Amino acid sequence: MKVFNVSEEYLDVVRHPKHGYGSNMNPCIDCRIFILKKAKTYMEESGASFIVTGEVLGQRPMSQRRDAMRLIEKEAGLVGLILRPLSAQFLPITLPEKEGWIDRTKLLNIQGRSRKPQIKLAEEFGIRDYPCPAGGCLLTDPGFGRRMKDLMNHHPEFSLNDVHLLKFGRHFRLSPKVKLVVGRNEEENQKIQTFARIGDILLKTVRYPGPISLLRGKGDGRELEKAASITARYSKAKGIKQVEVNYRDVEESENHSLRVPPIQESDLLNWMIE
Repeated sequence: MKVFNVSEEYLDVVRHPKHGYGSNMNPCIDCRIFILKKAKTYMEESGASFIVTGEVLGQRPMSQRRDAMRLIEKEAGLVGLILRPLSAQFLPITLPEKEGWIDRTKLLNIQGRSRKPQIKLAEEFGIRDYPCPAGGCLLTDPGFGRRMKDLMNHHPEFSLNDVHLLKFGRHFRLSPKVKLVVGRNEEENQKIQTFARIGDILLKTVRYPGPISLLRGKGDGRELEKAASITARYSKAKGIKQVEVNYRDVEESENHSLRVPPIQESDLLNWMIE
């Protein structure tokens, strides 16, 4: 199996989907076109004659409708060259079937949202290691979608690093140009530090267990105090009137500190993205 890293290119699909988004921030039709164009390039480079996918007619409401499949094939430049063996009996005959390379009578007639036919088929072939049917694209997740929308609204030229950071912690929009990410456990604290980059500020409470927080963006200075108060709120010192919080620029090794009260719940909700 050959794997291609197209993450950076794919960001443009998320930013400007020609065919729009699904229920959240999922550009499903544009995503399929993008993937199939990449597959077409590799097909031609490797000398293959057609492409096979595991798509099922009607399973995905946006990209696996009959009309959407036709549109995707056309825009990817692959009309008649995509074989979908699980639903082939419901779909137009493809070139490999016309040429006799594939026996159409052996292809299947699965359609609809249920995964039971595929699971039964996997059992028959002894296949046990397959993705959970409930899994899928993060962009379809409402919580992640809200974070992604906030990022696009405030930082349209976001990077892959910005997107990776959306997966971890609690997210707060402190001003149009500044956001805060607060770790929820030790694993997330480590991830947040891993994705910290030049210009970011890391915060942590002194003498009390608590999260690592990452402050990103250029503000007017007031955001640092807000960030420290939020960091204190999620630490073991949240019931104390004044909490010492260390902070440092990622580029520096020296810590600075300030004393702040843990943030009030009402203010917290005003800034929380999710």
